[in-house]
Parts: sequence; C-alpha cells; structure tokens
Amino acid sequence: MATTDTDQEYMALALDLARKGLGRTSPNPCVGAVIVREDKIVGSGYHRRAGTPHAEIHALHQAGSLASGSTLYVTLEPCNHTGRTPPCSHAVAESGINRVVMGMLDPNPLVAGGGRQYLIDNGIEVATGVLEPACRRLNEVFIKYITTKRPLVVIKAGVSLDGRLNYQKGCSGWITGPDSLLKVHQLRDCYDAILVGRGTVEIDNPSLTTRLQDSRGRDPLRLVVDSHLSISPDARMLNQQSEAETWIFCTSRASLEKRKALERKGARIFEVNGTEEGRVNLTAAMALLGEKQITSVLVEGGGAVFSALLAARLADKVQLFNAPLFAGSGGESLTADLQLAGRDEAVRLTDVDYTGMGEDLLVEGTIVYPQN
Repeated sequence: MATTDTDQEYMALALDLARKGLGRTSPNPCVGAVIVREDKIVGSGYHRRAGTPHAEIHALHQAGSLASGSTLYVTLEPCNHTGRTPPCSHAVAESGINRVVMGMLDPNPLVAGGGRQYLIDNGIEVATGVLEPACRRLNEVFIKYITTKRPLVVIKAGVSLDGRLNYQKGCSGWITGPDSLLKVHQLRDCYDAILVGRGTVEIDNPSLTTRLQDSRGRDPLRLVVDSHLSISPDARMLNQQSEAETWIFCTSRASLEKRKALERKGARIFEVNGTEEGRVNLTAAMALLGEKQITSVLVEGGGAVFSALLAARLADKVQLFNAPLFAGSGGESLTADLQLAGRDEAVRLTDVDYTGMGEDLLVEGTIVYPQN
C-alpha cells in the first residue's frame, strides 16, 4: 500500500517515542506507537521495560474509543504470539483501527510477518517499510540478538592521534576530554553490559558505573575477562554501591582459592573454554552471554581484548573517541596484538559517522571483515 509524507512524519514521532526505551527494554526491542484520527494524535506510547505492556497497548489505552477508524503508526511489526504479554496484533484488530503503518517487520522468528498477516486477514490495511533504515538502526541490538542469540559487541575507546590508549604501558592516563567522558556515561546507560580485561582493572581500577548529572543512569552489568582470576578482591568495582553485578570469565587454570575470594565479594565466576594460549575463549564467553539474554556489550578495554575480539570477528561496531594529541610510543596501542599481513586483510568500517565532542572527534561505524 502506498505511503505519504504524512506517514513519514508520524513515524518519525513514533521513533522519538521508541528511543525513550533505549537501555531499558532488553531483551525486547525498543518500540514506539502513535494513533492518528482525522489528522490528530489520539494516543501514543512506547515500550518501557521487558515484561510490561508494549507500545501499541499504551497507545490504545490512551486513545480509548477514538482508536476505532484511526491509523496506527508503529516502528516494529506488532507481535502475534503470547510471551509475557498477550499478542498486540489481536488488540489492534479488536480496537477497530482500520490502517496500520509499520516501520519494519519483526526479525523474531516467532513473529516473522505473522503480525502483519493477522492484521490483513482481519481486514486492516497495512503498509510497511516507512523510515525502515532508521527503525532498523534503532533496534540493531535486538536484530543481532534475536537472529544469532549473541549480543551486539561495540568496541569503545579513547585514543590519541597515534593510536594510543595511554601515555605509558601499565599506567593509567586519560586521553580524551570532558565532552567525551559525558558521552561515555550516556552510552553505558544504553548497554546491557560493559566488558574489560584484567589489565584495565589492575591499571585503572575503574568503577564501571554510569554517572550522569540527573542521577537517573542505570549501571550496566560489569564483565571482566581474567583467565587466571588475577584481579584483587579489593578492586573498586567489587567494593561500591551498585545494583549491577560483576561477572568474571576465567579458564580452568584459575585457582579455587582465588575464585572463592572473589565470590565472597559478590562476583559471579564463569569458567569457559580456554584458547591454545590459555586465555579465555571470547567466542564461548559471548555464547554464554547470549544464553543469559545479555543483548549488548560495550567493550572498554584494553588493547589485548580489542585485538582478540577483532581477530575472532566478534566485534560488530566501533566507537572511537579521538583526541587531538600525540601520546608517544610508550603508550598501549589500540590493537597491539592484531597482526595483519596487508591491506586486503584490513578490518574496515562502513556507515561511518563523525561527531565533534568538544576538542575530540567521535568516529562510529559498523565493522566489515575481509572476505578471505
């Protein structure tokens, strides 16, 4: 069915609503809905948290009897199965809505066009694909998770012009400025988990919490890759007030004594397969996270973890905060352990965005791995 500029305008409003759920709906998608009757919005809503009513239900409750004969704009195909909530497609059909405009079809195999078909079978006009690229980008985390059962993995780092993470290896040293720092905390608020390696814990002793001025930030799950459980039980992340847990991945080489010491501090220890070098197998770790319904991971360091993720082709996106300074040869390289033979093996970015962050430059993009 044909769509109009007006359809795009209302879908843009639905997208704005959907963004309010970022970081709150996992493992569900972010969805916004707007109900329009005679060129007036009579109902709107967004999905706020997994297990609570979906966007369409909020909008229908607000519209009441005015929903009959109206148009529903929704960023994602209404569900047609019973999960923790009843099927939205049935509620839409029962409301008397006579037209539904969708941003995109649901990639969830449990839906897979079933919601759209149910609406059509009940005499409702349906249009799809309105502002679809924006709708897909909004739910890139959900799309990755629901189609692969693995989390979306994003490499985040602050680097100098010469690609350094600090000024001296083994020493903490902030590279980027305050605008980038604020953006990092806004990112943490939107991801299920933050992942760091043992070295980052030992050198920076980070809290890995979300600190925003309005104090409404949500602490993500803290993940540490520590093959031999070398970090101290006195690490800051294990001795702070936070509702989020700390999970540590190790191999069978870790001692039982160290495991018990960390568990006494509240950490959860997960033993996964090791690589030939005796390190945590990150592919196995990501599979475990998927089983635990962790849908997105923001990787904050260090260079060994970044390199391992890229070498294993596990990273999906990059967010690099580039500072206008040279840190010198003594610092840790972003990808010190990533060995590539030439240009044909280079890991590239596509759909690249450049955003000024005070004096810094944020480079964001989707990773494209070589075909060979």
